[in-house]
Parts: sequence; structure tokens; C-alpha cells
Amino acid sequence: MPVKVNEKEKVFLLNTPKTTYAMGVVDDGFLAHIYYGKRLNTSDIRYLLKEEDPPYIPGNNKREENAFLDQLPMEYPETGMGDYRESAFCVRNMEGFRASELKYDRYEILKGKPGLEGLPATWGSDEECTTLNIFCVDTLLALEVCLRYTVFEQLDAVTRSVIVKNNGHESVYLEKVFSACLDMEDRDFEMIGLFGSWARERHLQRRPLGYGRQNISSFKGESSHQEHPFAALVTSDTTQEAGEVYAMNFVYSGNFMAQAEKSQFDSVRLTMGIHPEGFTWKLDPGKYFTAPEVVMVYSSEGLGKMTRTFHDLYRDHLIRSPYLHRERPILINNWEATYFDFDEKKLIDIAREASQLGIEMLVMDDGWFGHRSSDDSSLGDWQVNEEKLKGGLPHLVEEVKKTGMKFGIWFEPEMISPDSDLFKKHPDWAIQIPGRHITQSRAQYVLDLSRQEVVDAVYKMMENVLKSADISYVKWDMNRQLTTMGSVCLPPDRQGELFHRYMLGVYQMQERLVREFPDLLLENCSGGGARFDPGMLYYSPQIWCSDDTDAIERLKIQEGTALVYPLSCMGAHVSVCPNHTVGRNTPFETRGNVAMAGTFGYELDITKLSEEEKEMVRYQTASYHRYHKLIAEGDYYRLCSFSETGEEDCWMTVSKDKSRALVSYVCVLAKPNAKSRFLRLKGLEPDRKYEVKGKIYTGNILMNAGIKIESRQGDFRSEQIEINEPDGEPVCDG
Repeated sequence: MPVKVNEKEKVFLLNTPKTTYAMGVVDDGFLAHIYYGKRLNTSDIRYLLKEEDPPYIPGNNKREENAFLDQLPMEYPETGMGDYRESAFCVRNMEGFRASELKYDRYEILKGKPGLEGLPATWGSDEECTTLNIFCVDTLLALEVCLRYTVFEQLDAVTRSVIVKNNGHESVYLEKVFSACLDMEDRDFEMIGLFGSWARERHLQRRPLGYGRQNISSFKGESSHQEHPFAALVTSDTTQEAGEVYAMNFVYSGNFMAQAEKSQFDSVRLTMGIHPEGFTWKLDPGKYFTAPEVVMVYSSEGLGKMTRTFHDLYRDHLIRSPYLHRERPILINNWEATYFDFDEKKLIDIAREASQLGIEMLVMDDGWFGHRSSDDSSLGDWQVNEEKLKGGLPHLVEEVKKTGMKFGIWFEPEMISPDSDLFKKHPDWAIQIPGRHITQSRAQYVLDLSRQEVVDAVYKMMENVLKSADISYVKWDMNRQLTTMGSVCLPPDRQGELFHRYMLGVYQMQERLVREFPDLLLENCSGGGARFDPGMLYYSPQIWCSDDTDAIERLKIQEGTALVYPLSCMGAHVSVCPNHTVGRNTPFETRGNVAMAGTFGYELDITKLSEEEKEMVRYQTASYHRYHKLIAEGDYYRLCSFSETGEEDCWMTVSKDKSRALVSYVCVLAKPNAKSRFLRLKGLEPDRKYEVKGKIYTGNILMNAGIKIESRQGDFRSEQIEINEPDGEPVCDG
């Protein structure tokens, strides 16, 4: 049974194939965390709470109730009643007091997984998962808090969310509603997070966990370039193949905080949820507040097992696009080719050339609307600029289709330019504090998507464009972070709701888009890779991974991203050299091999390529079709890391049936007087035979002795190595 309840001991157990998560009711109703780790074969685990240790439970020692609460491993800790560690929940009543005392009330078990109203979340059928709802109440405030846990029966993953209901007669103010807390003893933990900046997103950082609080957070109105809503506690001996991992990932695209706190008693509390700074939510009588979902993964087999669990969960239980298991069209985006300097003829020329080389879709990026010829104008005026596109969008799309190409288009629907007709007509539609200067970024403001009339108006403009022509793809961009937070329509005591209401508006628009245009391929983007998170994946099967298109810089970006997210959702393109971001020259082959670890495409002026480069494009597009299914749906293994070695990078994907694999190797910096070496593979069947470069090996020797990697002259060289069963089908998707 995935969910077991020991009624006598008041213990709840959540079992996945290889893990157990346990909690229990203590004394007069406190809900305590008991265990999370390898699968247990018993529910007789209450002794792990150490209730016999001083200062003892309040029922036996009321004198030290405070001391007890400050060391009890709490399942959902609160503010104001004696636990001085980081809380997960804080509520303020109308008199201004901040305190709650949530006590266990009841539970229910449901087959399947209920959705979260207005929010992205993982999903699953009655046969795939089971949900446990634990209800806790504060009788004085008449608050009911539902702690929701869902167990995926074939995966080592548990999801958590929280629903707060006001059953009283007065409003209360929620000041913190985290979605998850994990409270356990320290085991020489280190903390892993993903950090960076624009064009350097999701670089892996690992650091020892010391006493005090260590957090990963964003207060920018988005999950951000700089920090990422993922945190993992790992034992100090953890590698790709061994060691314990406790990971959390937030299914949300706005402000967040993940925090680890090591206490005086050597306990560690890991919390995750909406960032409390700038957040308050007025909860009126009879109303609910739903906190976004946190995905928890435990692995006793290192980071690699954690990664593959996240990949499988997100591929099968988060992304809902019809493109999920479909081969994505190879696209060419005109951004680095033309920037704003294009017209109909230039786009058609690109399409004609690209179609002859195996590319399947032209994406028209920024600059097609209003009077936009730079990034200083026209956002909000989503009408075609017919001075650029003679005959309008329908004519352009039809001409592109004549080349055999599909057509895609760029939007930035969350933003508004000061010079736009929309802003001149509705200046109050921008997020702003009355009387205060509105902060610009990229000469643009942010639309107040907490307002339904704004959501409806902007969506209608997008809808009109998409219905005007045969459009197969939308790149949804968002190019600045949120500041000067105020809404002219929210009352003073609800201004703290704006960040979250903004995200709910974004989610509503994307939900409407994918429902009205179910065959549309949606690719989210935010200044490149600022909103690469599970919340966005719920609506779009792929996300623009970064604006950095340099193959070498992408190694660290893609390694960090692939730590959590499937390769099938990483937008990755071949660009021209010298690269527009860093000025580096990288072999065309390497640019293709690196971009192949994602949703493959091009971002260059294909009409200016040499014949040799065009031949490489033909080869790469054919290779994409050859390897697509293996890369998109296979198991991912990290063999070596450029971020660790500074010299080389290597990863591989293995088909689910272990019959084939693909190794991608990049020699970043060549070394003098270097010899060939052997690279040990992973994920194969030891007793199975495999063909590599025309020779037959067993999986055992490939994983324990390795394959030969020749020394190379020249930096930035790479190769792809196919591994197949002999006399079987090649690594091919048709």
C-alpha cells in the first residue's frame, strides 16, 4: 500500500518503490516528522521521535513545553508558539497577533491526485498515485490547514502542497505559507543549488551546511536567472552513483525561498515555498488559499538516481503537451540572424534556404508588431507592422509554408512600452505605486495581470493574431523583473497579494492559450532562461534554456539544468561564430553536438553559411531525427563534468530497454603530451553485448573498463559515440 496508517500509534507512512516518508501525532496533537529515506518494512517506528528524552512531551512536562517545541522535528512548523527555528506558516489576526497552534484533526486517503486550483501541478491517474490529506486546525482562529501529500507508486517521488481555509467569522492575514518542510538530524550535509545570472543560468553550486540559515531565493517576481527553485541536501560522500540526496523542486514561477537551517541540537530543517517578503494574503471567512506544489525526491544512489527520477516524473506527470512524446520540429529562429532588421523578403529567404537543409520551422522573433524597430517601443500593441511585413502576417505565413516550413511567432504579452498605444489609453494597467516613478527596465513596464480586464484584453490580442494565420509555435517571452510593486485596483490591505496574483494571471493566460490552441507548440522564455521551472513546464513542453548560445558556455548551463529537467524540455540552438555572446569560435560540429542535448534548432543567418557549413547542417538535422527519441526519452547519465574538471564534459543517454545509447563527449581544452584515456560508461546491462565503432563489447567491460577516448589537438573538439545491440536496429527513430 502506498499510504499506510497505523491508527493505534497515530503514524502515517508514504511508500514509494524504494522510499518511505513517515510522520506521527505527538502528545495533544502536534504533527511531527519521523522519517524520510530508504523504504522501511514496518510501521513500528514511533521510537524515532525520542519522546522519552528530555525535555519530554508537554503531557509529561508542561514546565518545558517551549523547550520541547524548539527541538521536536515538526511536520509543518508555525510562528509564535515556542519553535524558534524557521517556520513554514505565519498568520496574523485582525488584532495584529502573529501566532497559531495547528493540531491534528483528521485524515483522508484519495485515489489519484486532485489538481490545485489556478496553479500548475503534477498529475496522475487513480492507478498511478495516491493522495493523503492531513487536516490540522487552530480552534481559536477557526483555521483549517490541509497538508496534501501525493505518492507516485512507480516513482520515488512525493509531492506536497497546502490548502488553508478560514472557517471563522473574521478575516486573517497569511504572512507565510510554505509548501513543504523536512526536519531531520544532520548527517554532515552539504547543500546543492543552481545559481547564475543572465547568460550564465543554473550553474551548480555545492557547499557545506553550517550552523544557522542558508537560503536560495528570488524576490524578483520570477524564479529568476540568479537563483533557482531547487535545493538538495546531500551527504558529504555523495557522488553521481552513491550517497544520500534529499531534494525539493518548487512547481512555481514567481518569488520563492528554499532554506536549510542547522540548529543548536544538530538538526536540519529544509523548507520551501513562496517567499514571505512582500507577501500577505487576506483570507476572508469561508475562503481558501492554495500554496503551490513542492516535489520531493529522495535517493540513496547519488545524484544520478535523483536526476532520473525527476526526469521521469516531469515527462510523465507534469508536461501535458501533445508534443511530449512527439518529435519536435527543428526550428530556425531569426533573432541572432537579423535582430530587429528584417522584412518579409529576408524571412522568406531564410525559410527557403533552411528548408533545403532539413530545418522544419521558421520562428519570427521580436520586432514584427507596432512600430518596433528596437527594444524601446510597442510592447502591448500586438498588431502586425505591415511596413515590415507587406501583405501582413497571413501572406508571410503562406509564403513560408510554400517552402515546406511551419511558422512560429514571438510574443512578450506580460509587458507594455511607455510609448505604446495601449499604455497611452490605459496608463493604470502598468504595475505601479501611485505618485511614485515607475521603474523602467529595457524601456518597458510590467502589466498588472492581477486584473482580469488586463488579462482578457492582452489575451484577446494574442488570440486575434494566432487566428489570423496558420501558426504552429509561440515563443512566450518575459524580459524584465518586477519592481515598484503596486496595483491601483487592490485595496491597501491586499497590496501584498500582487506578486502571487500576477503569477496566477500568467498561469491563467497560458492555460487559456493551450486549451484554445491544443496543437500549438508553446515555448516559454524569460530573458533567455529566467523562468526555467516546473511551473512553466506544466504549460509548455520546452523552455528557452538561455540566451547564451555559445556551445562551451552552454556546457555548465545544460549540466545544471539537466540535473533536474529532462533534455526534451531544453531549448538549444546552433549559433554563428564568433559567438554573439562571448565572441568565441567553436567548431560547427561541437555546436551541433552540444545543442543536440535539447530541443534542437538554429539561431543564425543560414543564407550566409558556407557550403561546408550547410553540409554540416544537413548532417546535424539528419542526426537529430536519428537520435531524437533516445535523447528525449532515454535515461540520462553524467560521465564527467566541465564545471569540475575545467577540461572536458561528457554525458550519455540510454534507452529504457538498455538496447542502445549515445555518448556525447567534449574536449574543452586540449593538453600537450596527452595520451588517450578510457571513459567508463553507465546504465548498460552488464551481460548484454553492444557494438561500439564496429567492435563488440559486453556492458560489463564498457562500464568497468570503458571506451577509448583519443587525445585531441585543438580546443572545443567533440564527438558522439553510438552504442547499439549488434545485428539489431540502429539508434534510430524511424
